[in-house]
Amino acid sequence: MSQHDLARAVLRPFAGGLDRAEPKTTRALRRRLKSTGAAAVGIGLFALVWQLVAAHYAVRTANAFPSLGKIWTALTGNLSTYGIDAAHTGEEVAIGLGISFVVAFALAVVMTHVPIVEQVVMPLAVVLNVTPIVAIAPGLTFVLGLGMSPRYVVTALIVFFPLLINSLVGLGSVDPEALDVFRTMHASKTEVLLHLRIPSSLPLLFVAARICFPLATVGAVVAEFSTSGPGTGLGSAIAVAAASSDVPTVYAAIFCLAVMGLVLTLIVTIAERRLLPWHPSVRTTIRES
Repeated sequence: MSQHDLARAVLRPFAGGLDRAEPKTTRALRRRLKSTGAAAVGIGLFALVWQLVAAHYAVRTANAFPSLGKIWTALTGNLSTYGIDAAHTGEEVAIGLGISFVVAFALAVVMTHVPIVEQVVMPLAVVLNVTPIVAIAPGLTFVLGLGMSPRYVVTALIVFFPLLINSLVGLGSVDPEALDVFRTMHASKTEVLLHLRIPSSLPLLFVAARICFPLATVGAVVAEFSTSGPGTGLGSAIAVAAASSDVPTVYAAIFCLAVMGLVLTLIVTIAERRLLPWHPSVRTTIRES
């Protein structure tokens, strides 16, 4: 053994002790700063590329690709208007998500206990999933009128299929041994549902939430584009600004939608950490953060 190897072997226990002696909060803070720094670098590079492209287009067509400064001016100049439009879009997202989750989860519960219902409903759900919702939206306006109802329904339809599939798979992914224990104790179907199936389905429900919360924002914008309702919401603001070639306002509204999607994703992440601290994916995320 060389002197270098001998020295490393002697010092390894002390180095390991120093690593273990480092407070957990310090390690977590260092990881958080590292991830925050990486995110800041990514955002900075994106902003730099954006400015370079905007400068290129400014030579040819001034309004084709606005700079970040113009977008910021458009945003801060009408901040209250964007806030009102964001509130209307958020209302559509919340109500559409709520309707879709209640219907999808109730159907999944029935399908779990009555297999014939699954055989009847699933083909219809697949057909609905592959049908462009934009094509359905104008017809919904004729049926439901010119109010907010068509927008709620369009938003609900866009997120319905992922919620249904994840709810159905989650309710069925119970531990067979745990299910045998419940049956041995003569537990009712309601008790099995409340104390076994629903807790077992939570990880997949949060997977659906990670997909559907931002997707519902897309659904609300699609609904505002394709239904003849009140001229409110960020989607309506984009349509009006695009019709008048107000490109900075278009991108300012898109920025508000991106922030809304990030906030919804953050809400899901926090709720998942609170409700599922025992799940491997959550424990890994907590350790890495």
